Amino acid sequence: MAQIEPDFKEILLSVVIPVYNEADTIKETIDRVLGSPFRKEIIVVDDGSNDNTRHILSQIKHAAIRVIFHETNSGKGSAVQTGFDVVNGDIIVIQDADLEYNPAEYPILLNPILTGKADVVYGSRFGGHGEHRVLYFWHYVGNRFLTLLSNMFTDLNLTDMETCYKAFTRKALQGIRINEKRFGFEPEITAKIAKKKLRIYEVPISYYGRTYEEGKKINWKDGLCALWCILKYNIFKC
Repeated sequence: MAQIEPDFKEILLSVVIPVYNEADTIKETIDRVLGSPFRKEIIVVDDGSNDNTRHILSQIKHAAIRVIFHETNSGKGSAVQTGFDVVNGDIIVIQDADLEYNPAEYPILLNPILTGKADVVYGSRFGGHGEHRVLYFWHYVGNRFLTLLSNMFTDLNLTDMETCYKAFTRKALQGIRINEKRFGFEPEITAKIAKKKLRIYEVPISYYGRTYEEGKKINWKDGLCALWCILKYNIFKC
């Protein structure tokens, strides 16, 4: 069967960037997103940053960029939902502001949607391709355990449920609202899209992980929260 060539110019891509204290990386992140080969709108949601991030964002004047400020820190899930509430695009992508994920790989991430095969695409850090910084063993174990547990309840065979890179068609997100304020939104949204019987694909991506000294924020408490959210949104039908 002939490969369909995606037409990047025919779709509007909405990139939602939740931000909290990323003064060192937010400008480069936005520049990289702007350089990706799509017609796009960028929704930056500052989640109550108390470093120089808010000042940097307040200086941005670009027709494709909208900046929304949370007055207090509510969590990544809350910031993502704020972005989802205002998107206009045909496809929506979540982009972290810490440079762990490379916007140059959007064509890889979006290809299953653009070729009509998928409604949702997860970018897997464990897919076996792309550069991958070697860091925390127990983070890796925790991610694989949470993905396995999530898969057991959703009947999916994902390799990386906790990945930042998730892409959705606009229709796929209809009727879905994120309740979890912090990182628990990852298993929550996975459970909710699984229940909708959507066409879910996974593609390998590169990953440039950070150390805690470099600003990494997720910790073991978030792992416990994710464990609870897997049970909450799959067993208790929230």
